[in-house]
Formats: sequence, structure tokens, C-alpha cells
Amino acid sequence: MTEPLYHLVPKDSWIEHQQSRKPYFPPTYDQDGFIHLTKDPNFLLGVANNFYSSKDPWEWICLRIDPSRLTSEVRYEPAAPVGNTAPPTGWKEGALEAPVFPHLYGTIDFDAVTAEHAVRRDSQQGTFLNIEGVT
Repeated sequence: MTEPLYHLVPKDSWIEHQQSRKPYFPPTYDQDGFIHLTKDPNFLLGVANNFYSSKDPWEWICLRIDPSRLTSEVRYEPAAPVGNTAPPTGWKEGALEAPVFPHLYGTIDFDAVTAEHAVRRDSQQGTFLNIEGVT
């Protein structure tokens, strides 16, 4: 297996797609044009808290993905908005040592997912606290 990629997804949505075998696309795919991933697990909690903590009460999981099993193209690009939510200001294109992130131009193949990690959140604030086995 090559170095894994990670994707955060509401647990119910992922289970629904697995059971129906319907290709998975996040709700912002049409607007964004790709699925947001990360290669560096150190970014996961920051990404989750920037884009998702105040928006929903859902239970989330983190998918560990083997990129060699993906059938759609992965491009490494600067941080981009998720829907209408901008990336953290320190990640603007052109910033010193701005990270690039893997963007998947297609669906996540079910066979590419090698693990599903539970995500723990603060029950009052919705803040993402840790991802079991990852952070």
C-alpha cells in the first residue's frame, strides 16, 4: 500500500452509500468539483474544525484510503473552499510554505478504503477532538 490519504465523512452518509453501492460524492462535490482529501493526518482536526464543527451535530468517521486503488485522478493543489467555507487564512495560495492537498476528481472507490476511524467530538461545542488510530 502506498502512503494513505484521509477523508472525513458523516458516518450515516458513508453507511448509506456502502449499503446501496451508490458512488459516494460529498454534498459540496458539484460546487467544488472534487473530493477533499489530506495526506498529512496532522491537518485532519484543523480541517474538521474549520469546515464542519459549527455546521452539524452528525457523527463523523475518517476514511483511510489507499490511493493506488482509486480509479479517479488525484491532483495535489492548494487548499480550496469546501462549499462556501474558505480554508484557514494561513493556507492561502502563495503563502510561505502553504500546504497542498490531494483533491479527488471522482468518487471514492469502496475497495480503496482500508479503514474507518471513529471521530470524537465535544458534545457541547461540536469541536473535533481526535480521530481514533490517526490523531
